[in-house]
Amino acid sequence: MWRLLPKEVESLWTLFTAPVVWALHFLLSYVGAAVFCEKPGLLGEDFDNLRVAIGLITVLSLAVIGVSALLAWRQWGFGTGDPPHDDPTRRDRLLFQGYATLLLSGLSFVAVIFTALPALFITECLR
Repeated sequence: MWRLLPKEVESLWTLFTAPVVWALHFLLSYVGAAVFCEKPGLLGEDFDNLRVAIGLITVLSLAVIGVSALLAWRQWGFGTGDPPHDDPTRRDRLLFQGYATLLLSGLSFVAVIFTALPALFITECLR
């Protein structure tokens, strides 16, 4: 049976997915705004185009973080195992990794929203 999302992901890379997505979102948003404001005409003239681009990057980032959180929640066993997961067994290691990834996904989700908030309120380049 083919699944869209894998049942278990046993890799530490899943732990870093959400923070990396947030960091890329932060970089693209702020570097894009800095280049737009410093070099007028290079990326267009209308500031609303930049705001729409940041909005699209935000929606995409939140979707990727949401998938990461779903995978983490599934790996954690849908919350059936209460922390701490500190026994030296494979099962506890997977539960801990799922729980930690879920927490990092939540933190990264909020960080992406806070990173995108200036684009919502600022309507022009300030000089």
